[in-house]
Amino acid sequence: MSWMAWLIIAIVLGIIEILTVDFTFLMLAGGALAAAGAAGLTENLAIQVLVFAAVSVLLLFTVRPWARNHLQRSTPDTATNASALLGMPAEALSDVTARGGRIKLDGEVWSARTYGAVIPAGSIVIVQKIDGAHAIVHPR
Repeated sequence: MSWMAWLIIAIVLGIIEILTVDFTFLMLAGGALAAAGAAGLTENLAIQVLVFAAVSVLLLFTVRPWARNHLQRSTPDTATNASALLGMPAEALSDVTARGGRIKLDGEVWSARTYGAVIPAGSIVIVQKIDGAHAIVHPR
C-alpha cells in the first residue's frame, strides 16, 4: 500500500476523532502516520501493517491515558441544561403552592411547585430541583 493511502486513512481517523473526542481514533491516526512513513521506506505491506499496529497500541496505552487525564483536569466542570438552573433565583409570577404556580426563570416562564408553604406572587425563589417540566422552588 502506498504512503498516500496511509495518509488518507490517518486523515479519516483524525476526522472521526474530532467527532468523538475520546483520543482512540487519534492514536490510530498516529499509527497510520507511522505506517505512511514505513510505506515510504518499504513496499512490504506486512511491515507497514506491523508498524501501524505497534505504534497504535503503544500510543493507546501510553499517550491516550495521559491525554484524557490532562483534558479532564483542564476542562471546567460546567453545568448544562437543567443542571445549570439549580440554585438560580427566579421571580414568582403567581402564587406557588405544592399543586403548582408560575415563575420567571432565566427569562422564561416555568411551571413551579414547592414542598413547603405557599410562596406569594412577586417573591424571589431559588430553584431547588427540576422535575420534568416543573421547577421545585423554595423561598429565598
